[in-house]
Amino acid sequence: MTRLFAGTSGWAYKAWQPGFYPEKLPQKQFLRYYANHLTAVEVNYTFRRLLTEKTIDNWLAETPESFRFVLKAHQAITHFRKLKNCEDVVQKFLSAIRPLSSAGRLGPVLFQLPPQMKSAPDVLDAFLAMLPRSLQPAFEFRDKSWFAEETWHVLRSHGAALCVAENEELETPDVKTTDVRYYRFRKPQYSKKERKLLAEKMGREVATGETVYAFFKHEESPESPLWAGELLGAVTPRLAKDDLLRT
Repeated sequence: MTRLFAGTSGWAYKAWQPGFYPEKLPQKQFLRYYANHLTAVEVNYTFRRLLTEKTIDNWLAETPESFRFVLKAHQAITHFRKLKNCEDVVQKFLSAIRPLSSAGRLGPVLFQLPPQMKSAPDVLDAFLAMLPRSLQPAFEFRDKSWFAEETWHVLRSHGAALCVAENEELETPDVKTTDVRYYRFRKPQYSKKERKLLAEKMGREVATGETVYAFFKHEESPESPLWAGELLGAVTPRLAKDDLLRT
């Protein structure tokens, strides 16, 4: 069973040719190629637009059944309404992504809160209570006032994942709130040593039964998808060996 889903934030970058994508590969074939080398993608498109059923059908046709799409929640939910009085926009968003969920190809939904939104555990609790239990929410907090036990308690009580976002300005504490772990690696560069440590950490987590989603930030170079592939290559053989020993 796949327990490590690794990829990047998006896939349609011509700058990744020829380092990741073959030089002459048409852009319309990028997703198929990407999904044959990585196991998940984080989609920013849904932050500003609702998905159409045609788009979802195309995505499903281009990717294997084991591949997962992780969607960023619409800005109307996180930035305009700030999780309050948003039942109508939540239902529109959920309705639009339902075909992806029904196909079993939906990973977590990332609720990325605006940097100026201060901690409000009661708001978070009420919002999570409104979501269907079938959804796997993940939250990225971008103000440090959220980094407190009260926040972790709310997430745990609803089975919501903490998005551990790592960048040069603010690093999220690596706190486990559910068996689904979500990582966004946003630094411009990761040394070979840093990538080795990340792979060791991901390997330990999946070996204990946790499901891990890990995404590198896209840049104007093919390093991000190559690093994601390297991560999969470092962890997957270990998982295969562990599974064999248990049989």
